Amino acid sequence: MTDFLDIDPEVAQALKDKRPVVALESTIITHGMPFPRNVETARAVETAVRDAGAVPATIAILDGVLKVGLGDTDLDRLAQEKDVAKLSRADLAAGVASGRPGATTVAATMIAAHLAGIEVFATGGIGGVHMGAETTFDISADLRELSMTPVAVIAAGAKAILDIPKTLEVLETLGVPVITLGQDDFPAFWSRSSGLPSPLRMESALDVARAIVARRTLGLAGGHLIANPIPVDAEIAAADLQPVIAQAMREAGDRRISAKAVTPFLLQRIFELTSGRSLDANIALVLNNARCAARIAAELVRLDRNEGFRH
Repeated sequence: MTDFLDIDPEVAQALKDKRPVVALESTIITHGMPFPRNVETARAVETAVRDAGAVPATIAILDGVLKVGLGDTDLDRLAQEKDVAKLSRADLAAGVASGRPGATTVAATMIAAHLAGIEVFATGGIGGVHMGAETTFDISADLRELSMTPVAVIAAGAKAILDIPKTLEVLETLGVPVITLGQDDFPAFWSRSSGLPSPLRMESALDVARAIVARRTLGLAGGHLIANPIPVDAEIAAADLQPVIAQAMREAGDRRISAKAVTPFLLQRIFELTSGRSLDANIALVLNNARCAARIAAELVRLDRNEGFRH
């Protein structure tokens, strides 16, 4: 494993000392926004994790090694690399073997975090069931990964470009706990509400940490999806987004864009059609999720030190 897994010394020491660590994905750097805003955002997210009391561990593949924790040089390099592979469970091992730079999706980041011993991961929004999946069968590997890998994923719900009702149904079928913080409605990435009720609601990072400990103690497989709504002052109302998303999806269909190319295309077109507002909202929600994940990681460490939770 040491030939393929490189844990940054700061991250390794924090894990050894049983201090809170938060995993971060790298597709936001390579497939989410242009340079230099991508590396600026990556550093801002890491700073948000540190300011909230945890150690950040951004995950990516460089030089045939799955790196858990990137230094400044690695972040700069990844932010400017061309033709970076976007890796999920199916192609993670091939990506490592290829020696090419690779960015980790939610599923791949969960796998790497678990290998390193990290239980909490902050992202923007998870993948899910795509519109028209009843004929295309286009369903993100993120959903099954949540049912298998014991990592809590803090996200602003599922991406609004997805079929959210079907995404929630699949998560239920797979036995994934879906917990929304502080509200009854499940959020939809750029919008605080999808119009759908959340399967579960909790009020605090401590409540979530207790749920993680309880699931682990019961021996139940898989992780948690923690839905953390975008801050009020950063959200874009769902009613404003619906026609924009519809137009972007029509264009994707007209151009026959499919598979892994769909999400980057849609996000880019929505960015263009909202004059950049969607990207501003995306950055705000990722920072919000990073702070939330750090608080959950800190509570989890505290509970583990106390050998369990007390009601």
